[in-house]
Amino acid sequence: MRALVLATHAPPAAAVTVVATLLAVAAALPAGRVVLVGLAVLAGQASIGWSNDWLDADRDRAVARADKPVVQGAVDPAVLRGAALAAAAAAVVLSLLLGPVPGALLLVLVASGWAYNAGLKRTVLSGVPYVTGFGALPAGVVAAAPGSPVAPWWLPAAGAALGAAAHLANVAPDIADDLATGVRGLPHRLGARRSAVVGALLLGGASLVLVLGPAGPPEWWGWAGLVLALPAVVVAALAGTPRFRRLAFPAVLLLTVLDVVLLVLGGAALT
Repeated sequence: MRALVLATHAPPAAAVTVVATLLAVAAALPAGRVVLVGLAVLAGQASIGWSNDWLDADRDRAVARADKPVVQGAVDPAVLRGAALAAAAAAVVLSLLLGPVPGALLLVLVASGWAYNAGLKRTVLSGVPYVTGFGALPAGVVAAAPGSPVAPWWLPAAGAALGAAAHLANVAPDIADDLATGVRGLPHRLGARRSAVVGALLLGGASLVLVLGPAGPPEWWGWAGLVLALPAVVVAALAGTPRFRRLAFPAVLLLTVLDVVLLVLGGAALT
């Protein structure tokens, strides 16, 4: 069981689930639909994590990825395959219970994650699943509110930028292992240093969109978000150096969660 939990890529899966649930609260969804959003996103994230470790089992063994349960022998790839398919089916059912529009938007994230794992990660289009998936996520959560409202433009725009920054930061520690096994996504083609700079710009840009996008002058939560963004942007910019390489992705995740917490506390109008 512990190996299965680890194979979900638990920290990012938990972070994305928390973000979606908090956005549901900010969008004033009824309590039952807030729980349904959280469960749908959690199932989708679990399916993405399990499919990643299942599909990459041979590659992870080739580079001796000691952090992977399948490399440790703690779980069989066939078990991961079954779990991934079952979680994907659960995500489909749970998402569509919210309605066709929010369900379809939430499933864009699931489909994007599977497309990345299935081969897009090896191409110059490796960032596309992150942009589409995390752009669609907040739109799907907002559409789950009564009346299926359309999310304000700045919310999916910030989500897409954060997703792209997360992709660049997530790949940074594994560039050498990836290249050794034939993976040449966008970060690998840009190189570690240029990826770090682009990721930092995207992270800063997402924070500015969240602050300046809503109508009227920036609220207190917006200024607080910018203050919190500064150290995360610096860490992301330094992701091209060995010392900060493994800190960039957690920094992006933490900033994203904090930004959404501030949205909730500030009562930002999402619908």
